[in-house]
Amino acid sequence: MSEADDRDAAAVFEPLRPRLIRVAYRMLGSVADAEDAVQEAFIRWMGVRRSEVREPEAFLRRTVTRLCLDQLKSARHRRETYPGPWLPEPVVEAEEDEKEDVTLPLMLALERLSPLERAAFLLHDVFGVDFDEIAETIRRSPEACRQLAARARTHVRDARPRFQVEKRHGLDIAKAFFDASRSGDMTALASMLSADVSVYSDGGGKRPAIPRPILGFDRVMEFHGAIAKLFRKYGSTLVRTAMINGLPGFVTREADGELQTTALEIEDGKVTAIYVMRNPDKLRHLH
Repeated sequence: MSEADDRDAAAVFEPLRPRLIRVAYRMLGSVADAEDAVQEAFIRWMGVRRSEVREPEAFLRRTVTRLCLDQLKSARHRRETYPGPWLPEPVVEAEEDEKEDVTLPLMLALERLSPLERAAFLLHDVFGVDFDEIAETIRRSPEACRQLAARARTHVRDARPRFQVEKRHGLDIAKAFFDASRSGDMTALASMLSADVSVYSDGGGKRPAIPRPILGFDRVMEFHGAIAKLFRKYGSTLVRTAMINGLPGFVTREADGELQTTALEIEDGKVTAIYVMRNPDKLRHLH
């Protein structure tokens, strides 16, 4: 194969790379794994008779999805033995990014689906792929794919946001939450939390984190009262507020020098869930 052929192959592939990574990340919940899957798809793309491929994007999307399905089989066992709550790697959006279509709560709901349900739902409901292509991708009939997507839709219905938070307003709440939680202003913090608020923290066994979710207003307030003392003593520096996996939040540098992300699920102006990523392996791409 000539250098010109390689250049032509890369010219077709590169504009599709961001969309393929979006597919892979939503399947796997890992930025690094998504990039690996897309790179493997590129290697396979370089090796096919491209003149016989009528729709390169469909071919590459199919290849990436199949690679992700293979990876999910081994990932399921790893997550069953994961130390403490598992959260997907945080994706911090730039100012110019489009609004995220798959939020963090929805990604957690996708974790409870079978790999095939996950693929059918994401490809059809999120990326608008027709069931004929999905059938070819996951090697099931179109009708079976419709059923897989319908089952998935039922399971993830409650994870879809019922109230859209305007971005600027959400980021203002995130900044106020940072200020109150770090300063120990419990009155201000209490005014932001819903009665059924919860906290999830992923340290991956690499950094201290809560071993199980904290549920309910009183327990969450007690938890923040305790850690506010640590923040005042050791410090916590705001790097920036940002949308994180579709939720308002902020990136901080903590006393140990490591980054941390906090994403807030907000309904009716109240914080209903707090997702804290402390696992350094899942934050490496942010550096």
